[in-house]
Amino acid sequence: MKAAIRYHMALLSMKAEALRHVWRDRKGTGAIEFAIIAPLLIMAYIGSFEVSLGFSIARKVSRASSTVADILTQQTTVDTKTLDGMKDVAKGVMSPFEMTDYSLKMTGIKVTGTGTGIVAWSRDENGGTPYQAGSPVTLPSDISSVNAFIVRSELVVPHELLLFAPGLAANELKTIDLSKTYYFRQRVGDEITCTDCT
Repeated sequence: MKAAIRYHMALLSMKAEALRHVWRDRKGTGAIEFAIIAPLLIMAYIGSFEVSLGFSIARKVSRASSTVADILTQQTTVDTKTLDGMKDVAKGVMSPFEMTDYSLKMTGIKVTGTGTGIVAWSRDENGGTPYQAGSPVTLPSDISSVNAFIVRSELVVPHELLLFAPGLAANELKTIDLSKTYYFRQRVGDEITCTDCT
């Protein structure tokens, strides 16, 4: 009996010594810290990549919308062929990023003597008329033009997050609409007429 008790006491002291040894040993600390910190660093890297890519595309969307409005305000007359060609201009500015399922609306707005905006013509990326001619338009408060002609360019480009749970998240969670609207005043003449807009 005494031998069995001594045997169990020896086992317990060996286990206690082994636990003390593991507790004092610092060799595996780096591996444990790495296992805890590595996923956080990977998530931070992926997040910064997504944010920088999103900012690059947003900058391109802004530049493309601005370019479309700028080109149109340098004209005295336009036609549907010119307006339909603006989607190629926007795609060129957006390069190397692809524009799929985008929305581009161009609107010619005649501002009356009272400062009210009236749609003169409009065109979208599909050749449609998004705004009816003669309908009123609310202009931003910082546009104080009277008896002027303004071109509004609206561009919306959906941006799909590349690394956000691919294959797991629903499309609504992975897609962000990046949009920009510009109002440019006509540079030459009093009005930009569209010769064959309906």
